[in-house]
Amino acid sequence: MVSDREQAIFEAAVKLGALYHQWVGTPISPATAHLVEKAIEGSVKLQPYVEEVSVHLDRELMSPNVFGYSELKGLMFHVDIVTRVGGASCHARLCRRGEYPLMEIIECHEGPNVSGD
Repeated sequence: MVSDREQAIFEAAVKLGALYHQWVGTPISPATAHLVEKAIEGSVKLQPYVEEVSVHLDRELMSPNVFGYSELKGLMFHVDIVTRVGGASCHARLCRRGEYPLMEIIECHEGPNVSGD
């Protein structure tokens, strides 16, 4: 039997991994980055157990190629996600740590008061 806490952690990790691999390579520019951020958020929010998601793409890492656009790279992502399963929630993040896009669990809560109220 898997606990709600374990399932919330799993759901957050799966969603960050899928997001990363689905969107890397997408054509992007500073002018279109906000559209891609909203598209990623909207796509992830459709999935089960997602309570919150925010996406920010580092525009400073976008350098145009000869055709005037960049490709989305893992180092550009800053994503926070909160998943909730039953009485447990997990806050996880994908962000740049040096020269590596790291996925990490920030915190988990269990019990009837998981919202912090």
